[in-house]
Order: sequence, then structure tokens, then C-alpha cells
Amino acid sequence: MSGADPIDMRPGFAAMLERIVGNGVRTIIVETASRFARDLMVQEVGHAKLRERGIDLIAADNPGSFIDATPTAKLVRQVLGAISEFDKAMTVAKLRGARERKRRDVGKCEGRKSHAERNPELVALVRQLRRKRPKGGQRSLRDISAELAQRGIMNERGQPFSAASINSMLNARLPQPR
Repeated sequence: MSGADPIDMRPGFAAMLERIVGNGVRTIIVETASRFARDLMVQEVGHAKLRERGIDLIAADNPGSFIDATPTAKLVRQVLGAISEFDKAMTVAKLRGARERKRRDVGKCEGRKSHAERNPELVALVRQLRRKRPKGGQRSLRDISAELAQRGIMNERGQPFSAASINSMLNARLPQPR
């Protein structure tokens, strides 16, 4: 789950709280404060909700950050929470920029690799088969699939390619040589 989601919206965290209600556990240990929340408001509201329930939160890397109630401890916790939120925002921005650069250079960067990316020779063959039209008509996608199957060329599951797969191969952008 995202560290920006409120604690009561995280299914695993909510299930943990339900379980500890009746078993006497009153301490939750997290690896770091940023693993508890990567958003300052979520961190502070979540911490307040746990305190209302009588549950202590301890960050293993800084055990006093959630337990100490001094103004200094609160300031340090909030500054570190703000830094964590900033770090997350910077990471998101860098990843967005990298995806946009790759999309501009390659045309796509997310999801499964297309047939053209995985097997450009197969895409070229499908296009060649599409051009070989029988008398009086156009070669159908299913006919191309049957021709590939007859040649022993199957999909990843060992089945003939679907018409939709053949269509996506015909419409795919072949990778440009660098």
C-alpha cells in the first residue's frame, strides 16, 4: 500500500489493528517512520489515531521519534516526515521524466512488451503474409494465424495466435535501429 494512504484505508494495517484490539499488544514497530507514512499529514494523523487507541508506535531507526512527547521530538519527527514527503515527490517527478523521455524516444515504456519489441521478425512475417492475398479477397487475421500455426509458430502458451494478436502485430511500430 502507499505510504500516502491514511492508515485506516490500508487493508493490512486495518487487519493488524483489529487483531491487536483484543490480544493486549500495545506497540507497533515499523522499520522507519517513512515506512509508516510518506506524507506528513498522514503520519501525524495516523500517529494521533494510534495514541487515541493507547498504541505506541516505534520506528526502529529512531525509537524515540514517536514516543517522546517533547516539543523537540515532535519537531524532529515532523521535519523528517516533511523530508520523506519531499523525497517521495522528487522520486515521482524523476520517474515521470524518465518515462516521458523513453516514451518520446521509443514510443512506449510501460506495460508488456509488444510483439514488435519481443519478436520483430514475427511481425515482419505477419505483415508479409497479410500482403499475400488470395484470389478475390483479403487475407483474414484468422487465415494468417492458421498459416503461422501450420508453420509451427505459436504464442507463448503453445496456442495459435488470436486475431487480436495478429491485428496488434500489423499495427505495431517496429523498433528503430539505434
